[in-house]
Amino acid sequence: MQDVISDNRDTRNPAPGGPGIFSPWTSGAKTGIGRSINAMSAVSFTIGKGVLNEVYFPQEDMACIRECIFLVADGGRYFSDERTANREKEEMAEAGIPAYIFRSCPTDKGYVLDKEIVSDSNRNTVLQRVRFKPSSKESKLYVTLTPHLDNQGADNEAWVGDFKGMEMLFAHSGGLALAMASSSGWAETTVGFIGASDGLTDLRENKRLTRLFDYAGRGNVQLCARPCHSGELVIAIGFGFSPEEAAFNARASLLEGFGKIWKTYADEWRQWLREKKKGWRRRTVKSEWLPESVAALRIAESRKYPGGIIASLSIPWGEARGVNDGLGYHFVWPRDLVESAWAFLALNATEDVMRIVNYLFTTQDADGKWPQNMWLDGRACLQKIQMDQVALPILLIYSCIHRGVISGNQWRKFLPGIRRAALYLLKYGPFSQEDRWEQQSGFSSFTIAAVIAGLVAAARLFEQAGDTSLATECLRMADEWNQRIEEWTFVRGTDTARRCRVSGYYIRVNPFDAPAEEVKQRPLHIHHRPPGSDEMPLGEIVSVDALALVRFGLRRADDPRILDTIRVIDDQLKNVLPGGPCWHRFSCDGYGENDAGEPLGRYGKGRCWPLLTGERAHYEIAAGRWRKAKKLFRAMEAFSHNGFLAEQVWDAPDIPQRGLYCGKFTGSAMPLTWAQAEYIKLAVSLRENRIFDLPSAAARRYLKS
Repeated sequence: MQDVISDNRDTRNPAPGGPGIFSPWTSGAKTGIGRSINAMSAVSFTIGKGVLNEVYFPQEDMACIRECIFLVADGGRYFSDERTANREKEEMAEAGIPAYIFRSCPTDKGYVLDKEIVSDSNRNTVLQRVRFKPSSKESKLYVTLTPHLDNQGADNEAWVGDFKGMEMLFAHSGGLALAMASSSGWAETTVGFIGASDGLTDLRENKRLTRLFDYAGRGNVQLCARPCHSGELVIAIGFGFSPEEAAFNARASLLEGFGKIWKTYADEWRQWLREKKKGWRRRTVKSEWLPESVAALRIAESRKYPGGIIASLSIPWGEARGVNDGLGYHFVWPRDLVESAWAFLALNATEDVMRIVNYLFTTQDADGKWPQNMWLDGRACLQKIQMDQVALPILLIYSCIHRGVISGNQWRKFLPGIRRAALYLLKYGPFSQEDRWEQQSGFSSFTIAAVIAGLVAAARLFEQAGDTSLATECLRMADEWNQRIEEWTFVRGTDTARRCRVSGYYIRVNPFDAPAEEVKQRPLHIHHRPPGSDEMPLGEIVSVDALALVRFGLRRADDPRILDTIRVIDDQLKNVLPGGPCWHRFSCDGYGENDAGEPLGRYGKGRCWPLLTGERAHYEIAAGRWRKAKKLFRAMEAFSHNGFLAEQVWDAPDIPQRGLYCGKFTGSAMPLTWAQAEYIKLAVSLRENRIFDLPSAAARRYLKS
């Protein structure tokens, strides 16, 4: 008869103060991300400020904890939080292998804390091996964990329990559970409500645990414990669909042994990278962070839904509740996914590319579009339509055929999806409900360029399939829209044009069905800007998006209109940072920390995006300025943190107390898969001395003619 383990909750010693104060997420700046390459394990973990924070289970769009922190207190006057200590070491085990090594020491030299963080390749467990060396024998080590199971922190319950005679701390919510165990056992344990009866507050105020509770009912809860022996120990956090399953994973991993788990994890990653390097050998320029960039894309790919790569294992400015109701960027954006596929294609990683192609056309809606973003199973999250995300999958298919990844007639199985996407573009394009920055409807250069190039590519495929009628219609509309680009998005004689001494330039977006010249004085609302500075004449707003007209093969790099626009872009959007030049998205962007360095709330100020340095480098390649492009590539490397690229970098004087340093990551998403993909593609483009992802069909039609 099968042994059935009963629920181990004991509610007789409950913590007071429920439900506790609101528990936000953490900063989006992840200085480390990891997961096993082995699909047996369904956990992914992140690191920020030197501590383990969001862990994702059972899939990459489901966060389960806020953070796990080590604390030191002596029972009298001393208290230290490892997040505030100096991190003397923070590194991967080796290049591209996402197992992490840390050394922290406070300024008062009260202790040295060494940590190694890894996940179990065969179980749903994250482990931390800790070596604690206090300067005083009275100092004790504590660990706290804040569960956010099922993507939220407000409805968790926690308790101290037992699994097969081993004491553990548990949490449960929404059909998911975790269990925290120590290789040394626990000397003290408690659970409580945040801000009312939690261990962190107790330790900070009293320098020891003065109140021990065994149960905290549903609310914002926290686990806290002191290991029996704190010289060297392993903390295991197991996950499962029941408390017993989570406890089983934690205990089994401890019995397996940290050293063996670390070796298996590293060996599997080492083998995977060795295979990938065969594909990119001699295909890239010398690159400092290529293994880390490729690993970042693989870590963000779903095990359960192969080919589904989320935008980032992070929640931008999560400490200020984050965006999208706190769910952040752990969704699939079709645009970002295509960029990742192109990166794998550039490295000749054909199996990875085809998983993404398959995923894209599996999740395509019946009417031909893709959602703004979606859960890994294809359910739409945000609902606005971005037309570039309908066009880019067509361009990806065409690239795969052109590069020989899809051979013979294999591509024809995707023909129904290509047809639906093309018909959607013909019916609704090139006007888009949102531009690629998700803030404004209208005609924008990037979207128009992607749509036109997508239709030209689709036409070539329809011709091969014998559907000449649809091919002709795609080319007719592409040609017509190409001729109207300047009508929709080019202005002359504005104050900006006079100040920059140019005749005209491409604007960010035109939301009106009228020539840009006729509506250039109309106000355009700018998101995240305070009242009084949230509107500008649309003719005065410039964006880096105009470079897409060159990137997608519609305009020459030396077109006078492009050259004038670049002059305006550099005047308004360029910052020269310690690592090199970097650009803002568009004039008066509000999506970022404010001038005081406070996380984005209702208002903010957009900062520089490293991926835009990569886009500018690709333009310089098109213009034949290889050396300049190479310098921009090195700038991207300078903006990274141990190989990971943030969505945004700080572009103002340092604010150390907020962890903001000029040219380094902000609290936005890091690593951002889109940025890592742009870096990879640029490494290949520089080697080939041409834009790797230039749509060849559009370039032949509009540049060579």
